[in-house]
Amino acid sequence: MPEKIIESYNVKRLEVLDEKGNVDESLMPPLSNEQIKKMYELLALSRTFDQRALNLQREGRLGSYASILGQEASQIGSAFALEKSDWIFPSFREMGVYITMGYPLHMLFQYWSGDERGVKCPEDLNIFPVCVPVGTQIPHAVGAAMGVKYRGDKKAVACYFGDGGTSEGDFHEGMNFAGVFKLPVVFICQNNHWAISVPREKQTASKTLAQKAFAYGFEGIQVDGNDIVAVYKAAKEAVDKAKRGDGPTFIECFTYRMSDHTTADDAGRYRSNEEVDAWKAKDPILRLKLFMEKKGLWNNQYQTDVENKAKAAVDEAVKMEEAIEHPEPKDMFTFTYEKMTQRQTRQIKEL
Repeated sequence: MPEKIIESYNVKRLEVLDEKGNVDESLMPPLSNEQIKKMYELLALSRTFDQRALNLQREGRLGSYASILGQEASQIGSAFALEKSDWIFPSFREMGVYITMGYPLHMLFQYWSGDERGVKCPEDLNIFPVCVPVGTQIPHAVGAAMGVKYRGDKKAVACYFGDGGTSEGDFHEGMNFAGVFKLPVVFICQNNHWAISVPREKQTASKTLAQKAFAYGFEGIQVDGNDIVAVYKAAKEAVDKAKRGDGPTFIECFTYRMSDHTTADDAGRYRSNEEVDAWKAKDPILRLKLFMEKKGLWNNQYQTDVENKAKAAVDEAVKMEEAIEHPEPKDMFTFTYEKMTQRQTRQIKEL
């Protein structure tokens, strides 16, 4: 008997805005001028927050911090497609997502200062706390999506992780479960090319990360992660699909981490300046600015207003965070178990 091809797939790559701000009108989603400006203002606010966090860490006013520089479009474009009632499971590099959803800025600074009360989610949002262990939030998101399906809620679950997360067993277990039960979850992978110092090509032999979804029975798509419009379009379609009951989607945002992995890292030890410079030309904020300029939505005065507004918001957030009364160090012992253990009693005395 002749051999037969029983299954084939094609991975789509979506790009709407190029690096010069030119747009493919046939792919442009229905965004109003006000929505486009809102996207730009969120990009500016997120980058201002990010730069301030880096500065505060260097001054000893924050702990280790994971910069989002270069990845803002992947985060804001996808979060822009979500509603406050949707469930969000972040990793540790999603400050742009938090900011887009309206999370209080001072609480984000509070978290990075070492005060875990900063991730006590406000009542009007459904964002789970920052997840530092790589990939462990993926099964949590899938479990929540199963709950959403059982309840019949018209909600989507968004799960964020990096390319490094796709090398974890949790990723494959979560993807398999989501595919089998056709769950309303959108997997958003920010492929920034580096899992700390491990390059993407040392993690998988797959030509794309998006194609991994097909093994689990659902769609995977790669988007230009520095094109905020493309990210939004892919995320909106995936979110709508999830809410219709048509199952999960895997979105690979092809982007780049322009900063170090965290403030505890020196990326110059494992990647070249030429590589970083090549990606600076693809800056997601510059790209949207060029597009807006062509549409008559951007000028120097608007830029000044946006920058001043972002700086004022971040300044106020820093003041609010640093005015918070920090808990007593002993609280880490006294509120861990119902009763203090002998070991804790000994440790608190040492403290």
